[in-house]
Formats: sequence, C-alpha cells, structure tokens
Amino acid sequence: MIPAEQAPVLYDVERRGEARIARLTLNRPHARNAITVELAVALGDRLARAAGEADVVVVRGAGGHFCAGGDFAEVARLREQGSEALRPLFETFIGACESIATLPVPVVAAVEGYAMAGGFELIQSVDVAVVRSDAVLADNHANFGMIPGGGGSQRLPRIVGVPRALGHILLGDRLSGDEAARWGLVYRSAPPERFEETLDQIVANLAGKDRNALARIKHLVRAGLDAPLAEGLATEVEATLAHLGGAQAHAGIDRFLGRESS
Repeated sequence: MIPAEQAPVLYDVERRGEARIARLTLNRPHARNAITVELAVALGDRLARAAGEADVVVVRGAGGHFCAGGDFAEVARLREQGSEALRPLFETFIGACESIATLPVPVVAAVEGYAMAGGFELIQSVDVAVVRSDAVLADNHANFGMIPGGGGSQRLPRIVGVPRALGHILLGDRLSGDEAARWGLVYRSAPPERFEETLDQIVANLAGKDRNALARIKHLVRAGLDAPLAEGLATEVEATLAHLGGAQAHAGIDRFLGRESS
C-alpha cells in the first residue's frame, strides 16, 4: 500500500466553523504534478469523495507548481503499446474534469507556478480559479507537435471566445496570471505576497454561504450552457421558486430586511 503522503492526490478536510473545506493536492512535485493515469483516477475519486464530505473544494499542486500537463514518460510508455493504450489516460482525466460541473459544491483552483497543457485544461474546468500574478499558464501542446487531449479545444473557445482560444492554442504562447485574469480565463489574479490571503478570503466567502443556494446557482449556470436561452430562463424561474420555498431562503430574506428569523 502506498503511504498516504506519497499518494498522487493528497486529501484533507478542514473544519472552519460550521463549514468543511476539502483540500486536494496534486502530489507529484518531482514532475511538476504531471498527469498520469494513477493521478487522474485519484483526482476523480477525491473529487467525488469531497462532494459528500465538504462544502468547498480547493485543488492545488504540491511543490509550488499547479500542474505541468500530461506526464511525457507515461505517454511514451503507453504509446509503445499502441494508441488505444493511451485512451485511459485521456478519458480518465477528462472524466475527472467533467465531474466538477456536476458536483453540488464549488471547486476552487489555487494556481501557482506552471499550469500547462492538462493543468491549463483543469483550470478551465473548475468553478473559481485564483492565480498568482507570476504563474505561467499555457496550452502548449502545439509546441511539441501535439493537440489538446483534456478538453481544451472545446472549453477554451467557450470561455474566452474563438479568436483568442484558437490563436492561443495554435501559437502556444504563455500567459501570466494577470493576463489570464484579463482574458476572463480565471476569476482573480493576486501578487505573490497576497496570493494566500486572497485565496483564503475567497474560500471563506464560499464556505459562509448557503450550500443549497450555491449548488443551485452552479447547476443553473452549467446546465444553461448546454440549453437555449429561453429554456435556461424557464429553468431559472422554477429553481428560484423551489429555492424560495426553503427555510434557508426565508432566513436570508429576514436578514436582508433586518428581522430575526422566526
């Protein structure tokens, strides 16, 4: 059995008042947390576990880097067995990224150091990404004669638009954390000396909110991306009516009006 501290993804749940915060750490620092089949499987498993044990999930990398993308040694080893041998690597990682959209809790990426290729694609999958201003982000597949295999060709155009996405993927240029924020690729960039403080404030903000409200908001946004506008608006009305019938919504209205909840 692998010692817990050597697991490809470390897992811990922290109590903060009434809230529970799950911290997932990609744990291959010697390889800048490059993705292997083992890491992809562990990431999916830990995300599923966190959904039932926490109110907020934070994903970051060990050793000062987020994730350098797919592990080239693993890709080379699997490729020797034929292209189909590579399928589990890509499908498992894509499955872990896709699962984030269905989790009923917000998933936050804490990005520092390198976030390249698959790491860049993981950032596109989370709900809230916070980056250090000096982080280095890129879809650099084309620089190595490769193509995105973790969803980047589909997600990035939906996030930043086709001109920027296609230009970036084709050219493989690097982005700083500040540039990624200006593109709307991440929620916020913070200088190194304020990164941990900014991350903590965002996590605390989410942890202090009603879990059911956050889950419904997340579902509306995620599901609405795949539906016509009229259908999304109708779904929003139904979800709002259902939510307002709950006890937490009544308490929130009373707080807004300055009344004690009865």
